[in-house]
Amino acid sequence: MEKRMTLEQIDEAAEYVRGHTAHRPSVGLVLGSGLGALADQIQKADRIPYQEIPHFPVSTVAGHSGQAVIGQLEGRPVLAMQGRVHYYEGYSMSQVAFPIRVMQRAGIETLIITNAAGGFNLDWQIGDLMLITDHINMPGLVGTSPLRGPNLDVFGPRFPSMTRAYDPELSQLARDVAEQEGILLREGVYVGLGGPFYETPAELRMLRTIGADAVGMSTVAEVTAACHGGMRVLGISGISNIVLFDASQGEAPHHKEVMEAGLRTVPMLMAVVKGVLRRLPPSA
Repeated sequence: MEKRMTLEQIDEAAEYVRGHTAHRPSVGLVLGSGLGALADQIQKADRIPYQEIPHFPVSTVAGHSGQAVIGQLEGRPVLAMQGRVHYYEGYSMSQVAFPIRVMQRAGIETLIITNAAGGFNLDWQIGDLMLITDHINMPGLVGTSPLRGPNLDVFGPRFPSMTRAYDPELSQLARDVAEQEGILLREGVYVGLGGPFYETPAELRMLRTIGADAVGMSTVAEVTAACHGGMRVLGISGISNIVLFDASQGEAPHHKEVMEAGLRTVPMLMAVVKGVLRRLPPSA
């Protein structure tokens, strides 16, 4: 039976986090494969390994350090998840979304979520950033969702709208920062899959046909939970590889490539995230 996290478990984890730091974060960050170095920029940081937080799922994938880092970034209190868990690791979608629920119960209302993704546009380059303007939740469309089961009314309604999953104002802030910093910021639709395998060329052609600009194995469950709980979300993908629509086009993707691309992406991602934090109103 799929494991569903209860409100009591969420609150126990949130209280543990709040009890192990004097910071009161207003912004949450989720850092994907190879992008965890951004958390090293957080000042006066308290670090809590996931395995110490009650009921918290533990990362098992290379490139996901597996700790909550709480402190100051650009003068704003933040809680960064340095690494995430994925459905393919054997966790339920409820567990995948558990860190987001903990953030919500800890009072965080703004979420900046990042990932490494394969790009569909052959004119793009490995290491590019893509502002996520919308997503296609493939697991969710067939019922594999963190919202499956009894609704947790304290977070939101039984049937939440996903019309504006990615906040337009936050997205515009990211555009403004990228322009000012001279950073090329692509834009597009992220499609989330279950993984852990990379897609076949036929599957990639199908995804391109339905409107995908980038593909990955995370993010959509977290954003679903975030929207259900009323969070404002900014999503950014680091393009880790350009997908192969034909098996004869080149070498197949691999996780080492994803990690290496993440290192190239981090400086630009840092600049955009820090710039957005500087521009957020004090109440955000």
